[in-house]
Amino acid sequence: MDARLNFYGNGVAAKFAKYINSAGKVVADSTLPAATQELVKIRASQINACAMCTDMHTKDAAHAGETQTRLNLIAAWRESTVFTDAERAALELTEEGTRIADAAGGVSDETWAKAAKHYDEDQLAALVSLIALINAYNRMNVIIQQPAGDYQPGQWS
Repeated sequence: MDARLNFYGNGVAAKFAKYINSAGKVVADSTLPAATQELVKIRASQINACAMCTDMHTKDAAHAGETQTRLNLIAAWRESTVFTDAERAALELTEEGTRIADAAGGVSDETWAKAAKHYDEDQLAALVSLIALINAYNRMNVIIQQPAGDYQPGQWS
C-alpha cells in the first residue's frame, strides 16, 4: 500500500510539517508528563482510525517503558484500573476534544473540571494543544492513507 501523497517529499506539505512539528516540540518540552502525552496521542489516534499514528505512538510508548498492559487497555480506559485519576481525566478530555462533532456541547464543563483538578494552567495549555495537534496529524495521515506497521521507535526524532 502506498500513500496518496508523499507528505515529506512535497515542498508545500514538507514546509507545513516543519511548522507543525515545531508546535509539537513546544508540547513535548512542557511539564505535561511524557506518559500522559503518549496516552493522549494513542487514544485520539485510535478514535480517528489513524493507523500510522497508532503504530508510531504505541511503539514509542513501549520503547519509553510503558507497559503492554496499559497499552492494551487504552481504548477501554474507563473499565481499567491501570490509569491514574489524572491520566483518566486527560483521556476523557482527549475523547471529548476529538469527538467534538459528536457532542452538541463540545467538551463538557465536568470533563474540563476533572482535568483542571489534576493539571496546572501550563499543563492544561499543553494538553489542549496536544489534543489539537494529534488530531491534525491523524487527519493528514488518514486523508493521504499513510500506511502503517514499519515504524521504528525514534524514527522521526
